[in-house]
Amino acid sequence: MTEAAEKAEYNAFLAVCPSRRLLDRISDKWVVLILCALGGDEAGESPAPRAMRYSELSRLLVGVSQKMLTQTLRALERDGLLTRTAIPTVPVTVTYELTELGLSLHHLARVLRQWAQTHMDQVLANREKHDAQTS
Repeated sequence: MTEAAEKAEYNAFLAVCPSRRLLDRISDKWVVLILCALGGDEAGESPAPRAMRYSELSRLLVGVSQKMLTQTLRALERDGLLTRTAIPTVPVTVTYELTELGLSLHHLARVLRQWAQTHMDQVLANREKHDAQTS
């Protein structure tokens, strides 16, 4: 089997498959929210992707620590899902923007976020019912 053929046969059900690490990364809540933010989802029903500064992302993602935001942005840049652009101003202006690959994942992240928000009441009711039955 050629190297190209081997790479095309990723199977996340296998423990050794590298796609598991990718699934672990992209299923993280901060990754989903960063993708949604850079995809323009906070702007309303017709999202338009846009570049954002670190401080904008930090304000929008309430509860994310500086360390976690920095680590997540670096990981997404490494995976090619976003680009980091430093503009030589005083102080330096840094923006983050989704790549084409990031935009393709944004569409899925947006649906996942919307599903969570839409079904949260049902999930909370189910948790309460389950906890009452197991107590």
